[in-house]
Amino acid sequence: MKAQAPKRDDGTVRKALTIAGSDSGGGAGIQADLKTFQELGVYGMSAVTAVTAQNTLGVRAVYPMTADAVAVQLGAVGDDLAPDAVKTGMLVGAPIIDAVADQVASFGWRNLVIDPVMIAKGGSELLRQDALRSLKERLLPLARVITPNIPEAETLTGMKIATMADREKAARLLVAMGAGSVAIKGGHDESTGDVTVDLLYDDGRFRYWESPRVDTRHTHGTGCTYSAALAAGLAAGLNVPEAAELAKSFIRAAIEDSLDIGSGHGPTNHWAYGRRARRLDHSKSLH
Repeated sequence: MKAQAPKRDDGTVRKALTIAGSDSGGGAGIQADLKTFQELGVYGMSAVTAVTAQNTLGVRAVYPMTADAVAVQLGAVGDDLAPDAVKTGMLVGAPIIDAVADQVASFGWRNLVIDPVMIAKGGSELLRQDALRSLKERLLPLARVITPNIPEAETLTGMKIATMADREKAARLLVAMGAGSVAIKGGHDESTGDVTVDLLYDDGRFRYWESPRVDTRHTHGTGCTYSAALAAGLAAGLNVPEAAELAKSFIRAAIEDSLDIGSGHGPTNHWAYGRRARRLDHSKSLH
């Protein structure tokens, strides 16, 4: 699947908004999200929830914005540049989550993708403990799609996930909490051996995407990038399964074609998907 056209039939530009933290290393957060939007032909906007000082070795410091500062950013975007899809990343704490939920509900933003960012690759906590209740009660019921990895799904549901049946149960629980659809990523599931399996629960049906497991430490920002690609797909007019398939293809390319930079958990390659599509087009033109 190629990157989607950036305009609707009436010629207006498709737009996506990321609500997340800034990553000074450029691999995750709003930097990863905006790169993904750009690669998929969607105009990107942002509301910053925190400024982090980090690199591939870890997070050195986190400087949260106030809830009012986040609300004003969202109001400014919503009043003038209505997004076709919205995604959340690092939300820090309950006051910011409540502010985001208020604005999402006020503007009636339906294509909300929640990436429940909790822990950084290096182990730093990115969601305060008091925020979990607000995330589950205020924001999750507004989501069209929530995209947890397995540890995040365990935290949200309070259950241990060891098998695919466990994942399916967790997905049903998250929908029962109010999420429209659930995409549980499989990178943390070592029971699947040499492959990773992503699960989507949408409209009462399970779908699965399998791909070879890549032996690499350069996976910083994978969750951000996956959810941003899914949001870009929704913004471009895809349905949830189509957007999830696009996200899987995008993040697979980004992991496989490593940039190999940094001494720790390096970033994924946000150029890779577009380069593969262009190579495919070139190959077709030769035949």
